[in-house]
Amino acid sequence: MLLEDPSEKPVQSTPRAIIVQKFGGSSVADVDKLGRVADRIVAARRAGNDVVAVVSAMGKTTDGLLKLAREVAGAAEPPRRELDMLVSTGERVAMSLLSIAIQARGHEAISFTGSQSGIITNDRHFDARIIEVRPHRIEDELARGRIVIVAGYQGMSYRREITTLGRGGSDTTAVALAAALGAIHCEIYSDVDGVYSADPRVVPEARHLGVIDYDVLQEMAHAGAKVLNAHAVEWAKKSGIAIHARSTFEAASGKETVVRRAEADESRGVRAVSADRQVALVGLSGEGAEERLLAWLERAKIPLLAFDAQAGSARLVLSLISTPDWAEAKAGLAALGEAQVTEGVAFVSVVGASLGAEPEALAGFRRALATLDRAPQLVALTPVRLAVVVAADEADLAQRALHTALVESR
Repeated sequence: MLLEDPSEKPVQSTPRAIIVQKFGGSSVADVDKLGRVADRIVAARRAGNDVVAVVSAMGKTTDGLLKLAREVAGAAEPPRRELDMLVSTGERVAMSLLSIAIQARGHEAISFTGSQSGIITNDRHFDARIIEVRPHRIEDELARGRIVIVAGYQGMSYRREITTLGRGGSDTTAVALAAALGAIHCEIYSDVDGVYSADPRVVPEARHLGVIDYDVLQEMAHAGAKVLNAHAVEWAKKSGIAIHARSTFEAASGKETVVRRAEADESRGVRAVSADRQVALVGLSGEGAEERLLAWLERAKIPLLAFDAQAGSARLVLSLISTPDWAEAKAGLAALGEAQVTEGVAFVSVVGASLGAEPEALAGFRRALATLDRAPQLVALTPVRLAVVVAADEADLAQRALHTALVESR
């Protein structure tokens, strides 16, 4: 005879609407803040919703773990697999403490790692991509009336290896779960009250954006804007899940940014300016330069931001934000011959729908850049972005000039 497990509660007869909430590291940086997040989750549950909360590591925990890994590794690059095993512990600490805090407030909660939540990724370490979500255990616990806390930023590969999703990966965890669970929407909480037309710390005149299109925000994220992870926006777009970006600590203001498929008049023209300072410009000249440089890039597995090829030469703009083994990659580049690597640069972009079809936007872009002391090193154009490589110490000046010329003039 099978004995009934006393820990298993009966299933709810009437399913509730599901809300997925994500809280970033600054939102749970200490015990006091973690308690305020627990209060917000409990309030959403009392409002009649089933709640799944995705949480990042507390404060600067991930940075501290990476620093330890580099100290232990010495001159070598830490292996990516071991980095995943290490940094995934940060979210486990946060999820457990948040579950304890919610239970201390009289509500049942349970915490799951990414693998326990059914998040299946490809077989890359440190910048894996989610390929499937199987949230059966989450659905079971929601049916029993529990609040479910999920460790963001992590999953399990189809080879049963622990993987992490790259910087900002907790956003992707939240949106992918919202899509898989059929949530009514996904709420992303951080220390800012939504998306702005530029970083307000750099551009004081930056405007709050109440609504923004998936495509525009995804391009902003690729361009270095620290708002939402680009892969998270990609998941939201595919599934039609609306994202509500809000402040954890300024709920009374009611201010938020809703990310959805916007109407044409909401998204046309330049919407925002951003800068990515964790980049490198790599060039190669000589016979077969383009083919040799792209072959090196495929081996190095570094995210590509822009590519420019001329007769007998090629240049790449590379993102270094999720590249722990950049020194090793540069060593491989040296074997190609006369390769030029330029660091200390920034990739500054203006983003908006249909920019490629608006000659006046390109003209204004070039006029604004003419105010810089040094000439830009590379200009890139896509249908939704105009971008330029500038010296890192001119990135702020470039953002302010472009914002004045192309955003404030609208």
